[in-house]
Order: sequence, then C-alpha cells, then structure tokens
Amino acid sequence: MRKILVALMAGAMSLAAAQAAMAADKVTLQLKWVAQGQFGGYYVAKDKGFYKEEGLDVTIKPGGPDIAPEQVIAGGGADVIVDWMGGALVAREKGVPLTNIAQPYQKSGLQMICPKDGPIKTEADFKGHTLGVWFFGNEYPFFAWMNKLGLKTDGGKDGVTVLKQSFDVQPLIQKQADCISVMTYNEYWQAIDAGFKPDQLVVFNFSAMGNDLLEDGLYVMDTKLKDPKFKETMVKFVRASMKGWKYAIANPGEAAGIVMDNGGQDENHQKRMMGEVAKLIGTGTGKLDTATYDRTVKALLDQKIITKKPEGAYTSEITDAALK
Repeated sequence: MRKILVALMAGAMSLAAAQAAMAADKVTLQLKWVAQGQFGGYYVAKDKGFYKEEGLDVTIKPGGPDIAPEQVIAGGGADVIVDWMGGALVAREKGVPLTNIAQPYQKSGLQMICPKDGPIKTEADFKGHTLGVWFFGNEYPFFAWMNKLGLKTDGGKDGVTVLKQSFDVQPLIQKQADCISVMTYNEYWQAIDAGFKPDQLVVFNFSAMGNDLLEDGLYVMDTKLKDPKFKETMVKFVRASMKGWKYAIANPGEAAGIVMDNGGQDENHQKRMMGEVAKLIGTGTGKLDTATYDRTVKALLDQKIITKKPEGAYTSEITDAALK
C-alpha cells in the first residue's frame, strides 16, 4: 500500500510540474555571443529560478561568429535579443523594427590596445597604420571614432587600414595589426594571458574617451509590443533578468560556475569576466540613459551609418513597470 501511495504522490507531483510548465509563458532569448560571463545575469536568473518565479519558461540561445541576433529575431527564432545599439539601429532602418526595452549595460567595455613598443602612442599616430576591428555590427563605434578624428578608413595614406579582426588577440600576437579591438572583460585578459603586461600596452578606452556607444541592450520587435500580454511578459522577463544580474554581481564565483554549466570555457576566466562586467552594469536597474542614447544616435548619423534619426527605437515602459 505504501508503494502505491508513493507512486500516486510521485505521479501527482509530476502532473503538477507538467501543468506548471504548460502554464508558464515561453520566452526565447538570443545572445550576441557564446555562453560566457558577459551574459551571466541571464544564466543566473534561469538557474536560480528567478524566471520561473515570474511564471516564465526561458530558453537561452548562445550566439557565435555566424549568428546575427537581428536576423534571428526577424526570422521568428527569438522573442528578445541581446544586441549592440549600433547594429540594432542599422537593422531598424533596414526594416527590422527593433526596440530597446532595457539597457543592462550602462557603460561600454570596448577598448583598443596597442603594444607600447609599437608605432602608436596616441590617436595622432593612427594615420597610415593598421587597426583591427570586429564586424557583424561591432564596427560602428570604431568608425564613429575615426570619423570624429577625421581619419579615412579606406587604407589610404591619409587614414587607416582596417583589418577585419578575428574574435581573439591573434592579430596582435602575429603582428597583423598595430592595434586591435578588445573588451575589458574578455580579450584584454586574453592579451595578458598571452604574455603582455598591462604596462606594455597603450589602451584606448571608448568610455573614457567619450566615444562609447551602447552595448548589450535587450531588444524586441516593436510590432509585438502592441500586444498587452507580450508587454506584460517582457516586464516579468526584465525584472527577473535584472534580479539575475544583481545576484551575479554579488556572487561572481557562483555565477561563473553557472556559466560553466551552460557551456562556458575556463572557470578562472569566467570569474574574472564577471568581476569586469560588474563595472559596466551600473545600478542594476536596466534603465536606458537617454543622454547616452542620444550620443549613440548622433555618432551613427555623423558617420552616415544610419541616415535619419530613428523614431520609437526605445521605450522606458518595460523598465518603469519592472521597477515598481
């Protein structure tokens, strides 16, 4: 009899779990890059049950060099994506109506580094040299910076030669470029691990120079925001995500372990990444700073990366509701 009761109870619990899963609102998040501490808050929110507490069943899809989040969401493969604002606004102008609903990253992590024993010590030394730049939507801050300096990017003697850089530090190690692009939380430390000492590098930090464009925001299709149910789901998603970010920042070691469980590589690197990412999240509200947004738009317009000022490219309704 006891075995029968246990079996019945187990069956009832399984049924309840299945019913709860069926009742949960499904959300698919497409990341901009592979599983790593850069996205720690989302993995933590899922692992710690923060999404589940909001009645959400969230699937997190890692990105990669051949995955463009804008294309994924346009094709219906995601409900929400992590994207850099430059890429999102370019996609919007091309007909993919992306809207920023939250901005977890308050600061840019983008830098350019050059060996001190090389030819470049200041911005005035760039002319005539080769600079490594990521593409796939990551190139816009660099081109806006070069435009600000009045430098052409066509390889001529009055400008710079642009190397389409791999997503690592090999172009610097192999001396294919005089300077390369890095993130404060990732490739910079790859350079250090490769043998460069901090005092052997000239560092151009986009945020410190006032050249930062917004990175790693959350975007959805604005057509879906017309649905009250979808908006309510996104409020829950943003609230749980920011709870995940706050937990990850307070517990970087545990967060790194969670990232590792989801496909991250090198636990020490993930721990270090979480510490650096924490410096970019700010207050953890996820609210978009409109002054930084305006600067981002102006830089893209000045470089003619976009041709007209976007309308409806962001909304504060989701974060305002999530914070209540």
